[in-house]
Amino acid sequence: MEESVERFLRYVTVDTSSSEETGTHPSTDKQRDLALMLVDELKEIGIPDEDVFYDVEHCYIYSKIRGLEDLPKIGFISHMDTSPETSGAGVAPQIFADYNGSDIILGHGKVLSPSDFPELLRYKGQTIITASGDTLLGADDKAGIAEIMTMASYILKHPEIIHGDICIAFTPDEEIGEGTAYFDISRFGADYAYTVDGGVIGEISYENFNAASAVITVTGRNVHPGEAYGKMINSQRIAMEIDRSLPDDQRPETTRDHEGFYHLIDMTGNCDTTVMKYLIRDHSRELFEAKKEQLREICGRVEADHPGSQVTVDISDTYYNMREIIVPSNMHIINRCAAAMERAMIDPLILPVRGGTDGAMLSFKGLPCPNICAGGHNFHGVYEFIPAESITRITSLLIEIVRQPL
Repeated sequence: MEESVERFLRYVTVDTSSSEETGTHPSTDKQRDLALMLVDELKEIGIPDEDVFYDVEHCYIYSKIRGLEDLPKIGFISHMDTSPETSGAGVAPQIFADYNGSDIILGHGKVLSPSDFPELLRYKGQTIITASGDTLLGADDKAGIAEIMTMASYILKHPEIIHGDICIAFTPDEEIGEGTAYFDISRFGADYAYTVDGGVIGEISYENFNAASAVITVTGRNVHPGEAYGKMINSQRIAMEIDRSLPDDQRPETTRDHEGFYHLIDMTGNCDTTVMKYLIRDHSRELFEAKKEQLREICGRVEADHPGSQVTVDISDTYYNMREIIVPSNMHIINRCAAAMERAMIDPLILPVRGGTDGAMLSFKGLPCPNICAGGHNFHGVYEFIPAESITRITSLLIEIVRQPL
């Protein structure tokens, strides 16, 4: 299983940051560099050319390892891009063998310390892989890619393993919410799939947030402050009043587990016009709808309290909780993964996703697709790390998922 770590170390050196600014698909051409590498490697491990398809226009890869026709066609999906929040250029992975529980000096003044990240102590005696303090590492989701690729390589080297068709896809632009924009479910060909894009080893997630975005535009009246009495309507102060009216116990920093929130992600403006952008999240569809209605009511009340102002609210749904698709009719997908974890001596850890996944989008498009662990921690920033042992054990897990138990 050292192959999976070697692949991971190779993949993270390829800069694949996506971008919310370009408006293209893929959002950055540099994602194609990794895509072409993976296409070549899929063929090198023994998958026939006719079973490897590269969507050149949109940068999706679809591949298949053929199996017995009467067994489930199981898919695995990981994304090639890394978050634009932190640089992915010039990633220089560092390897800390036999971790002893002390601080890890990353470089560039950054220290990965168990006092800040206590989960590090779970991995004493293991090999910790980090970046060098000035970039992210890219375990999200190049760990998933390495695990899938090594699983595929292993299956092809062991024809005695009984399995159905194994469907593989690598996608662009997941980090900017566009990973499924051009995903071809029919070409992919799976009965169901797993996105290998989670965190800590053992993680299985079939619940995620219902999600919406809200744009609130407050229009006031700008008048020279020297003669503003009774005339000026400061849109910025009205905007702040709207935000203060939202429940403080429903913010990201005050919620956890299944609790939802309002998250102010951007506010720009002046006295005349202010625009606020919010994320609205909740696992419960009922509470999700109530949050949207509460935001509309607050905006209407604040507008009424300030005659002459105008407050408009534009709310658009982004994705929904895949639990609606998985429970109860598709719980066999979760049960199969949990049984595979038992065989791989991994403790299942069923956790709700406090975010969204490509799997949620695909589930509502007709492909049930829970999310499972890839092994990393602290994604999207310079403190990202992954234990090498997690990469190898998750590779074994994928093998067990496709293996038909005797």
